[in-house]
Amino acid sequence: MGAFTVRRDKSQWLWTLMTMVPDWINASLLDLARQQIGASGASPLLDQVRLERLEEGTCLQTLHVGSFDDEGGVMGQLHAHAANAGLRLTGRHHEVYLSDIRRSAPDKLRTILRQPVTGT
Repeated sequence: MGAFTVRRDKSQWLWTLMTMVPDWINASLLDLARQQIGASGASPLLDQVRLERLEEGTCLQTLHVGSFDDEGGVMGQLHAHAANAGLRLTGRHHEVYLSDIRRSAPDKLRTILRQPVTGT
């Protein structure tokens, strides 16, 4: 956790980019898309694209306003709140980006930070 919350050592981060897709998108359609995209040129990460359902259960969440680089302290506070409330972290946190980084100043970026927990 310290690589994210304190040191901000991005070389140590393990992350997944996720986007919502309609329920009617299935493995067959994903395979078809891979074939069509692969035939059109170089797509070095195409084989890593997968369908996955995110079911995280109970979460703590907060809205962070500011630069992505300032999220570590906020996540640290969220983790401390969990510990003080007798909750245990049960998975990786995730972020929901509400702002368009092409149109928003870094200090105005809005991000929902979510941490799955269990307990009490």
